Amino acid sequence: MKLALKIWRQDNPASAGQMVRYDIDGVSEDSSFLEMLDLLNEELTAKGEEPVAFDSDCREGICGTCGVVINGEAHGPERTTTCQLHMRSFNDGDEIVIEPWRADPFPVIKDLVVDRTAFDRIIQAGGFISANTGAAPDAASILVPKEDADRAFMAAECIGCGACVAACPNASGMLFMGAKITHLGELPQGQPERAARVVAMTEQHDHEGFGGCTNLGECTRACPKGIPLNVISQMNGDLRRAGYGR
Repeated sequence: MKLALKIWRQDNPASAGQMVRYDIDGVSEDSSFLEMLDLLNEELTAKGEEPVAFDSDCREGICGTCGVVINGEAHGPERTTTCQLHMRSFNDGDEIVIEPWRADPFPVIKDLVVDRTAFDRIIQAGGFISANTGAAPDAASILVPKEDADRAFMAAECIGCGACVAACPNASGMLFMGAKITHLGELPQGQPERAARVVAMTEQHDHEGFGGCTNLGECTRACPKGIPLNVISQMNGDLRRAGYGR
Protein backbone atom coordinates (compact mmCIF):
# COMPACT_ATOMS: atom_id res chain seq x y z
CA MET A 1 0.00 0.00 0.00
CA LYS A 2 1.07 3.55 -0.76
CA LEU A 3 -0.23 6.18 1.65
CA ALA A 4 -0.05 9.91 2.25
CA LEU A 5 0.25 10.66 5.96
CA LYS A 6 -0.49 14.08 7.45
CA ILE A 7 0.89 13.97 10.99
CA TRP A 8 0.86 16.55 13.75
CA ARG A 9 4.44 17.51 14.66
CA GLN A 10 5.18 19.52 17.80
CA ASP A 11 8.58 19.70 19.46
CA ASN A 12 7.41 20.40 23.02
CA PRO A 13 4.41 21.72 24.98
CA ALA A 14 5.46 25.34 24.52
CA SER A 15 6.11 25.23 20.77
CA ALA A 16 3.63 25.74 17.95
CA GLY A 17 2.78 22.55 16.09
CA GLN A 18 1.90 21.92 12.48
CA MET A 19 0.72 19.18 10.15
CA VAL A 20 3.51 17.61 8.10
CA ARG A 21 2.96 15.34 5.10
CA TYR A 22 4.88 12.09 4.62
CA ASP A 23 4.51 9.68 1.72
CA ILE A 24 5.07 6.03 2.54
CA ASP A 25 5.05 2.95 0.31
CA GLY A 26 5.24 -0.80 0.88
CA VAL A 27 2.82 -0.91 3.80
CA SER A 28 1.30 -4.36 4.30
CA GLU A 29 -2.44 -4.47 4.88
CA ASP A 30 -1.75 -7.06 7.59
CA SER A 31 0.42 -4.69 9.61
CA SER A 32 -0.99 -2.76 12.52
CA PHE A 33 -1.30 1.02 12.52
CA LEU A 34 1.61 1.36 14.93
CA GLU A 35 3.75 -0.96 12.81
CA MET A 36 3.06 1.39 9.91
CA LEU A 37 4.31 4.29 12.05
CA ASP A 38 7.36 2.21 12.98
CA LEU A 39 8.08 1.78 9.26
CA LEU A 40 7.77 5.53 8.73
CA ASN A 41 10.12 6.22 11.64
CA GLU A 42 12.71 3.80 10.25
CA GLU A 43 12.66 5.75 7.00
CA LEU A 44 12.89 9.09 8.79
CA THR A 45 15.78 7.89 10.95
CA ALA A 46 17.63 6.61 7.87
CA LYS A 47 17.28 10.10 6.35
CA GLY A 48 18.60 11.74 9.51
CA GLU A 49 15.20 13.23 10.35
CA GLU A 50 13.44 13.28 13.71
CA PRO A 51 11.10 10.26 14.09
CA VAL A 52 7.46 10.81 15.00
CA ALA A 53 6.89 10.48 18.75
CA PHE A 54 3.89 8.38 19.73
CA ASP A 55 2.86 6.46 22.84
CA SER A 56 2.75 2.67 22.87
CA ASP A 57 3.19 -0.04 25.44
CA CYS A 58 1.31 -3.35 25.41
CA ARG A 59 0.29 -3.35 21.72
CA GLU A 60 -2.42 -5.80 22.75
CA GLY A 61 -5.35 -3.43 23.27
CA ILE A 62 -5.01 -3.55 27.05
CA CYS A 63 -3.34 -0.34 28.24
CA GLY A 64 -4.72 2.27 25.83
CA THR A 65 -1.60 4.46 25.80
CA CYS A 66 -1.44 4.26 21.99
CA GLY A 67 -4.47 6.49 21.40
CA VAL A 68 -4.42 9.03 18.57
CA VAL A 69 -7.09 10.67 16.42
CA ILE A 70 -7.15 9.16 12.92
CA ASN A 71 -9.11 10.97 10.22
CA GLY A 72 -11.09 12.73 12.92
CA GLU A 73 -11.97 9.59 14.88
CA ALA A 74 -10.49 8.56 18.22
CA HIS A 75 -8.48 5.35 17.64
CA GLY A 76 -9.54 5.35 13.98
CA PRO A 77 -12.35 3.83 11.91
CA GLU A 78 -12.71 0.59 13.90
CA ARG A 79 -13.95 0.23 17.48
CA THR A 80 -10.64 -0.85 18.90
CA THR A 81 -7.42 0.61 20.26
CA THR A 82 -4.97 2.17 17.81
CA CYS A 83 -2.48 -0.66 18.33
CA GLN A 84 -5.10 -3.21 17.31
CA LEU A 85 -6.17 -1.24 14.23
CA HIS A 86 -4.86 -2.89 11.06
CA MET A 87 -4.02 -1.27 7.77
CA ARG A 88 -6.62 -3.40 5.99
CA SER A 89 -9.07 -0.79 7.29
CA PHE A 90 -7.55 1.64 4.76
CA ASN A 91 -7.14 1.60 0.98
CA ASP A 92 -4.13 2.01 -1.27
CA GLY A 93 -3.64 5.69 -2.04
CA ASP A 94 -5.52 6.96 1.04
CA GLU A 95 -4.59 10.14 2.82
CA ILE A 96 -4.56 9.57 6.59
CA VAL A 97 -4.61 12.48 9.05
CA ILE A 98 -3.08 11.63 12.44
CA GLU A 99 -3.39 13.92 15.45
CA PRO A 100 -3.00 13.71 19.23
CA TRP A 101 -5.95 13.80 21.61
CA ARG A 102 -7.33 17.35 21.54
CA ALA A 103 -8.30 18.46 25.05
CA ASP A 104 -6.92 21.11 27.39
CA PRO A 105 -6.53 18.61 30.27
CA PHE A 106 -4.36 16.45 27.92
CA PRO A 107 -1.54 18.84 26.90
CA VAL A 108 0.70 17.72 24.06
CA ILE A 109 4.15 16.61 25.22
CA LYS A 110 5.61 15.94 21.78
CA ASP A 111 4.02 15.13 18.41
CA LEU A 112 1.30 12.52 19.13
CA VAL A 113 2.15 12.07 22.82
CA VAL A 114 -0.12 13.75 25.38
CA ASP A 115 0.00 14.03 29.16
CA ARG A 116 -2.96 12.08 30.58
CA THR A 117 -1.99 12.31 34.25
CA ALA A 118 -5.23 14.27 34.82
CA PHE A 119 -6.93 10.85 34.80
CA ASP A 120 -4.48 9.65 37.46
CA ARG A 121 -5.33 12.61 39.67
CA ILE A 122 -9.05 11.86 39.37
CA ILE A 123 -8.38 8.30 40.56
CA GLN A 124 -6.17 9.60 43.38
CA ALA A 125 -9.02 11.87 44.48
CA GLY A 126 -11.33 8.97 45.25
CA GLY A 127 -11.25 6.08 42.82
CA PHE A 128 -10.22 3.51 45.39
CA ILE A 129 -11.39 1.68 48.52
CA SER A 130 -9.60 2.62 51.72
CA ALA A 131 -12.11 1.25 54.26
CA ASN A 132 -10.60 -1.43 56.47
CA THR A 133 -12.24 -4.70 55.45
CA GLY A 134 -9.98 -6.94 57.51
CA ALA A 135 -8.12 -9.96 56.20
CA ALA A 136 -8.92 -11.48 52.82
CA PRO A 137 -12.26 -13.31 53.20
CA ASP A 138 -13.24 -16.57 51.57
CA ALA A 139 -14.40 -16.05 48.00
CA ALA A 140 -18.04 -16.88 48.73
CA SER A 141 -18.35 -15.20 52.14
CA ILE A 142 -19.59 -11.89 50.67
CA LEU A 143 -22.49 -12.60 48.35
CA VAL A 144 -22.79 -10.30 45.35
CA PRO A 145 -25.76 -10.64 42.98
CA LYS A 146 -24.62 -11.80 39.56
CA GLU A 147 -26.16 -8.79 37.85
CA ASP A 148 -24.17 -6.45 40.10
CA ALA A 149 -20.97 -8.44 39.66
CA ASP A 150 -21.36 -8.47 35.87
CA ARG A 151 -21.91 -4.71 35.80
CA ALA A 152 -18.90 -4.10 38.04
CA PHE A 153 -16.72 -6.25 35.74
CA MET A 154 -18.08 -4.41 32.69
CA ALA A 155 -17.20 -1.02 34.16
CA ALA A 156 -13.78 -2.29 35.26
CA GLU A 157 -12.91 -2.95 31.61
CA CYS A 158 -12.28 0.79 31.13
CA ILE A 159 -8.58 1.16 30.30
CA GLY A 160 -8.40 4.93 30.74
CA CYS A 161 -7.19 5.55 27.20
CA GLY A 162 -8.91 8.94 26.92
CA ALA A 163 -10.79 8.22 23.69
CA CYS A 164 -14.01 9.37 25.37
CA VAL A 165 -12.45 12.77 26.05
CA ALA A 166 -11.00 13.06 22.54
CA ALA A 167 -14.35 12.18 20.94
CA CYS A 168 -16.48 14.46 23.11
CA PRO A 169 -17.09 17.99 21.76
CA ASN A 170 -16.96 19.18 25.37
CA ALA A 171 -13.79 17.22 26.22
CA SER A 172 -15.69 15.59 29.07
CA GLY A 173 -14.12 12.78 31.07
CA MET A 174 -17.40 11.60 32.54
CA LEU A 175 -17.53 8.23 30.78
CA PHE A 176 -14.15 7.39 32.27
CA MET A 177 -15.19 8.67 35.69
CA GLY A 178 -18.60 7.00 35.49
CA ALA A 179 -16.92 3.67 34.73
CA LYS A 180 -14.65 3.93 37.76
CA ILE A 181 -17.49 4.99 40.05
CA THR A 182 -19.80 2.24 38.76
CA HIS A 183 -17.06 -0.39 39.13
CA LEU A 184 -16.66 0.31 42.85
CA GLY A 185 -20.25 1.34 43.50
CA GLU A 186 -21.64 -2.07 42.53
CA LEU A 187 -19.56 -3.92 45.12
CA PRO A 188 -20.23 -4.21 48.86
CA GLN A 189 -16.70 -3.07 49.68
CA GLY A 190 -17.32 0.21 47.85
CA GLN A 191 -20.37 1.30 49.81
CA PRO A 192 -18.82 3.00 52.89
CA GLU A 193 -17.09 5.65 50.76
CA ARG A 194 -19.60 5.79 47.91
CA ALA A 195 -20.83 9.35 48.50
CA ALA A 196 -17.42 10.81 49.34
CA ARG A 197 -15.90 9.06 46.32
CA VAL A 198 -18.23 10.52 43.70
CA VAL A 199 -18.00 14.04 45.13
CA ALA A 200 -14.20 14.02 45.33
CA MET A 201 -13.76 12.61 41.83
CA THR A 202 -16.26 15.05 40.32
CA GLU A 203 -14.57 18.03 41.94
CA GLN A 204 -11.17 16.86 40.65
CA HIS A 205 -12.63 16.26 37.17
CA ASP A 206 -13.89 19.85 37.05
CA HIS A 207 -10.67 21.21 38.53
CA GLU A 208 -8.66 19.56 35.75
CA GLY A 209 -10.67 21.45 33.14
CA PHE A 210 -12.73 18.64 31.62
CA GLY A 211 -16.08 19.72 30.19
CA GLY A 212 -19.56 18.67 31.21
CA CYS A 213 -21.61 15.87 29.68
CA THR A 214 -24.44 16.82 27.28
CA ASN A 215 -25.39 13.20 26.48
CA LEU A 216 -24.29 13.23 22.84
CA GLY A 217 -22.95 9.69 23.14
CA GLU A 218 -19.76 10.21 21.11
CA CYS A 219 -17.77 8.96 24.11
CA THR A 220 -19.31 5.50 24.19
CA ARG A 221 -19.17 5.18 20.40
CA ALA A 222 -15.41 5.81 20.53
CA CYS A 223 -14.73 3.65 23.60
CA PRO A 224 -12.71 0.59 22.54
CA LYS A 225 -14.18 -1.40 25.44
CA GLY A 226 -17.79 -0.42 24.77
CA ILE A 227 -18.45 1.19 28.16
CA PRO A 228 -22.16 2.17 28.01
CA LEU A 229 -23.45 5.70 28.48
CA ASN A 230 -25.55 4.67 31.48
CA VAL A 231 -22.51 4.61 33.77
CA ILE A 232 -22.79 8.41 33.63
CA SER A 233 -26.41 8.14 34.75
CA GLN A 234 -25.31 6.00 37.68
CA MET A 235 -22.64 8.54 38.57
CA ASN A 236 -25.19 11.38 38.43
CA GLY A 237 -27.53 9.39 40.68
CA ASP A 238 -24.74 8.95 43.22
CA LEU A 239 -24.07 12.70 43.07
CA ARG A 240 -27.71 13.50 43.80
CA ARG A 241 -27.83 11.06 46.70
CA ALA A 242 -24.62 12.63 48.06
CA GLY A 243 -26.34 16.03 48.04
CA TYR A 244 -23.75 17.50 45.66
CA GLY A 245 -24.55 21.03 44.48
CA ARG A 246 -27.38 21.63 46.94
